[in-house]
Amino acid sequence: MGDTVGSRADARKRQPLISPPEWLIRGLRPQPAPIPRAAVVRASIALAAPLAVGLAVGQPQYGALVAMGALSGVIGDTADAYRMRIFNIAVPQCFGALGVMLGTLVYGDGWTAVAVLTLVALVSGMISTIGAVASVSGLLLLLNSVVGAGLPMPGPWWKAPLLLSLGGLFVLVLALLGWPLRARAPERTAVAATYRAAAELLAAAGTTAYDVRRQAVTASLNASYDLILARRAHYHGRSTSMVRLLGRLNVLVPLIEAAAAAHLHGRASRRPEIAAAVRDLADVVASGRSGAVPDLVLPEPEGPADRAMNAALRHAATVVGESDTDDPDHYGADDRLGRPAALGVRARRAAATVLLSPASWRYGLRLALCIGLAQVLVSVVSVPRSYWVALTVTFVLKPDFGSVFSRAVLRALGTAVGVLTAALVLGVVPRGWWDVPVMVVLAALIPAVSANGYAFQTAAITPVILLISDQLNHLGFHLVLPRLLDSLIGCGITLVAGYLLWPESWHTRIGDRLAIAVEESARYVECAFGGEAADVPSPPGDHNDRARLRRRLYRDLSVVRTEFQRALTEPPPTGKRAAAWWPLVVAAERIVDATTAARVRVDHGARPPAPDEVRAVTRELRELAHGLRSSPTLVQVETRIEGDDEGVLAPLRQEVVAAREIASPQR
Repeated sequence: MGDTVGSRADARKRQPLISPPEWLIRGLRPQPAPIPRAAVVRASIALAAPLAVGLAVGQPQYGALVAMGALSGVIGDTADAYRMRIFNIAVPQCFGALGVMLGTLVYGDGWTAVAVLTLVALVSGMISTIGAVASVSGLLLLLNSVVGAGLPMPGPWWKAPLLLSLGGLFVLVLALLGWPLRARAPERTAVAATYRAAAELLAAAGTTAYDVRRQAVTASLNASYDLILARRAHYHGRSTSMVRLLGRLNVLVPLIEAAAAAHLHGRASRRPEIAAAVRDLADVVASGRSGAVPDLVLPEPEGPADRAMNAALRHAATVVGESDTDDPDHYGADDRLGRPAALGVRARRAAATVLLSPASWRYGLRLALCIGLAQVLVSVVSVPRSYWVALTVTFVLKPDFGSVFSRAVLRALGTAVGVLTAALVLGVVPRGWWDVPVMVVLAALIPAVSANGYAFQTAAITPVILLISDQLNHLGFHLVLPRLLDSLIGCGITLVAGYLLWPESWHTRIGDRLAIAVEESARYVECAFGGEAADVPSPPGDHNDRARLRRRLYRDLSVVRTEFQRALTEPPPTGKRAAAWWPLVVAAERIVDATTAARVRVDHGARPPAPDEVRAVTRELRELAHGLRSSPTLVQVETRIEGDDEGVLAPLRQEVVAAREIASPQR
């Protein structure tokens, strides 16, 4: 006993008196991610080649501008499908060209530049709320406006936009080189990856690893649907290959639903033969061949959950094994999330989002306020080459990059590392042709480390921008320290004017987001059992409604999980509150799983639940949602839901009771 006490005392002595806060450690911890080798090669070529050409023709500033446009293209080249690469790179480049043109026109105009950049920031912030491509477009619009207003550009006014666009076009050409040989490979690879994720889910059924595997399946299924449906949106008619691939993706939905039942109730459906069969289907999908599905040898079912799994797996094997000459219409190729609306409808929705959404105006005003303050500051105070202040504000105050507070801190740390790297390069490496091999190495780091975290991305991008900027202003090593000071000023402006002055940013509405998901869970229970509970036959198409609602619910819960993970990187009280509420996010996901498993068992022979039992479950879920909205902390509620302990809703009742009994640590 004395040895134990002594070892604890020694451990306390070894602990540092001052340690970094947990939210900062989370932000600095690198996220595991594979290195995209093709993107690394493209980035090196796209940024180094323009510098080499510029030096060869005696116009290094032209090469620097082309490289700057290529940098924007490298950052935006995040899509897998080739058609989406065109969209993701070309559209933001148009906004970037417009931005640098506006910035060039007000270069050196003082207060005119302040007014124009503030207005551009408002527009940029508002359009950034539409979607991913619009977000990158708004980012480049503002970034290039700031650069054009802060750096001398070669005249006339159209030359800088043209050179930047050439850089983006160069990245696009490099990204599309494999299109003739691999036209459908990205979509096929994504669907095959979803099959493999489903196989891992089935292999984890009945174990503690199931929840993690289900989250991976949800993410993979979302990515595959987004990829295929986005591509189909480009067709006026129906692409046979895309319809067939969508059909292969759709048949995974009942298989994943059956996995929930297998996890809770299955016996034979947990056997390794089940996961092995899905892996075989994944290999067939990945190869692109048809009619080559191995014969299924499945264990004999021992109950409704096992029967559901066997039926779903045999149906998936039938669809995957169909020949390419077969008509794909019978696959049930209507997607589970709803097809993309027509282009005109989406354009009207986007316009309404920008002009009528309070969130759009709030973010636009926050960004405009911070950019305006940054420009006013550098107009009043003599700061050399001060465009970097507004540049920092733009990157830090990006709404879909994570927590504003932690981004400001991580930006400062990442910039410090990047500035030290740039200082080493600018102080040791001679200017000229040595810039080309240096750029090859620095550019490769951007896609290699960007997925590891925001601080790593900042540390990789900063020396590249400084090296390109040196080709335009020729300050050399003297450029380094002012950039670090500018970054700290920009982070300070963002923290005060973009964070502390807006309570909604530091009183994160995580409770409201989670309450919406819990309410949707109640609606899902009613959709799953409402017909039987009221002793009324289910209407036609009811199964499709359930599948569509379930997919939307899992997607929403995935978004909620992401929001909570971002909130965990905030300082108290937001980060502490998110950590306290995190178990309830997991509980909400398990409630959806239990509902799905119960519905699958009913579909394959189990007795439907009693109407009173269904109403009691939905009532408890709605009361939980109301409590999430009305209380700043979690409050423990003792509850008991009456029902058949052997019925299909018994696991669901247990999950709902567990969710109601989760209490905040403060209590």
